[in-house]
Amino acid sequence: MKQIFWQPKALRQLRKMQEKEAKDNVYDAVEALSHFPNCPKIRKLRGREAYRLRIKGWRVIFRVTSNTITIEEIKKRDEHTY
Repeated sequence: MKQIFWQPKALRQLRKMQEKEAKDNVYDAVEALSHFPNCPKIRKLRGREAYRLRIKGWRVIFRVTSNTITIEEIKKRDEHTY
């Protein structure tokens, strides 16, 4: 099981989310990342050492090391997400 760390930027973005249901969905999905790589809806990003997790209209960008997962960003899905 991996430990999950949140970058301050990601925490700010989570707090700014208006919809409580979306916020809860993102938080629950991130908690499930502790079982990485046995998680659905994850893709390695091209050209970066990062992954993305898809949760409806939101994307969570994160990095994985041997024992930790660092949540870097939470973005609304649009043409400027990546």
